[in-house]
Amino acid sequence: MRLVTYRATVETEGRVGVLVDDLVIDVAKLGARAGEALPHRMLDLIDLGPAAIATLSALIAEAKGRWPVGGALPLANVTLLAPIPRPRKNIFGIGLNYIDHVAESAAALDTSPDLPKQPVIFSKPPTSVIGPNQAIVHNAAITQQLDWEVELAAIIGTKAKRVTREQALAHVFGYTVIIDMSARDCRRAGQWIYSKGQDTFAPMGPCIVTADEIPDPQTMDLWLTVNGVEKQRSNTSHMLFKVDELIADISQGITLEPGDIIATGTPEGVGAGRSPQEWVWPGDVIECEVAGIGRLRHPVVAG
Repeated sequence: MRLVTYRATVETEGRVGVLVDDLVIDVAKLGARAGEALPHRMLDLIDLGPAAIATLSALIAEAKGRWPVGGALPLANVTLLAPIPRPRKNIFGIGLNYIDHVAESAAALDTSPDLPKQPVIFSKPPTSVIGPNQAIVHNAAITQQLDWEVELAAIIGTKAKRVTREQALAHVFGYTVIIDMSARDCRRAGQWIYSKGQDTFAPMGPCIVTADEIPDPQTMDLWLTVNGVEKQRSNTSHMLFKVDELIADISQGITLEPGDIIATGTPEGVGAGRSPQEWVWPGDVIECEVAGIGRLRHPVVAG
């Protein structure tokens, strides 16, 4: 199932929809017609747990194209927001999680050339999140080194506290795409949150694909271009710490809750690692994709 948060042109609040072919089916309206109370916010849907997804799947199958009046809109006629427009907590970011990216970071950013023995964890605040096609803001007053990183993100569906690797993926609600924008010259004493957590630095979307459709998150191609020129291309099989390892590791000390987001790291090909180094500037366009989930496109603007 592919879930989105969308806004119709006459609405001001985002609503949860499910993509069926080229239509966005409103989840709450579909439920209401069948006498089922389904929410209109993504976080509320995640909170209801696997039973809500089972109910929604059954309602879609039963409808067979007979959608509720006003509850099915052409995808082309709506605006997609980030699937979780305002996360409850900071996004968990994972640094140096692809082997070749460790090497390029060591050469360009003074990080250690040794492979991490444990996941390197940082965070991005909720205010960094933007939805598909929204502008990434380049604040020239504080950065001249704005960089790109395409990533698979896992979204937690049920509480995970001190779980094992074997248990970990059972706690995943679904997966989406994140661009981890990074102002490389804004790192402070080795700390990354100001570099990576600025406003608009977490483009997210275009949808959440539920975990039942991605039984193995370590088989997914991902790529990124700047102005149509390919900069990154890899596969999630090259992660140093796999998704189940990341969930298990974080949960040993930090309880993961429904709606929590883990951005699982980026492969090689970032601007800082190139010779000469490359950065994005106002007027540039970043596009990326994780196969099986979808594509993001974002202009860079001055601000």
